[in-house]
Parts: sequence; C-alpha cells; structure tokens
Amino acid sequence: MAIKFLLDEHLRGPLWWAIQRHNSRSDDQIDAVRVGDGDCPALGSSDSEILSWAEQAKTILITLDEATMPDHLADHLRNGHHSPGVFMIRPAIHLTDLVEFLVLATLVCEPEEWFDRIAYVP
Repeated sequence: MAIKFLLDEHLRGPLWWAIQRHNSRSDDQIDAVRVGDGDCPALGSSDSEILSWAEQAKTILITLDEATMPDHLADHLRNGHHSPGVFMIRPAIHLTDLVEFLVLATLVCEPEEWFDRIAYVP
C-alpha cells in the first residue's frame, strides 16, 4: 500500500503548492489531501476529528501543531484507536527539504513504519 498524507489546516498554502509543483514535474508523486477539501475533515475540525479521519482513511497527518497534537494522539491511542502516523514538522524546515523528505518516505518506507507514532521532521 502506498503512503498517503493529510495536510493539517495550517499547511494548506505553501506546502500544498510545493507538493503540486513537485507532482507536476516528477514521476515520484506525493499523494496528499488537505483538511478543508472535499471529503476531508472540515476547516476548524478538532485534532480528535482529524486523527479519527486520518485513521479511517489510512493517511499520515502532517502538522506543525506541537502544542496539542501529541496529547491528542496519546488520548486517541489510549482510547483504543490507531494512527497511520503523524509527521510533526519543525517550523524552520525549508519547503524543498520537506517535499524531498515526503518523496523519500513514499519511495523507501512502508506505511507500517509510522504506525501509532509521531515522527519529527527533520
């Protein structure tokens, strides 16, 4: 199974467009959707709602929300749920480096490697 990503609400802009630029120029596609789009969680959804949707859709959540997401993920897991994973983005990362990381993760990792954990990027 291929790795899929869900961009948290605060990453809808520059990261989304960097992924779109990458996908238009490369055969190594990044499968990403955004909070607020289509069947994804609505803008303003709680962390719990986003984690539940990501679990059901088998998508790794990409977020900058270091203040609340780790506690919400711990609660989510404690309540018997699971997570395909959370990529916690450090604010200083350059978009090009982040896109390269996502491509690498897609090409060389199995989705199970990220299961039920937070990975800090970089």
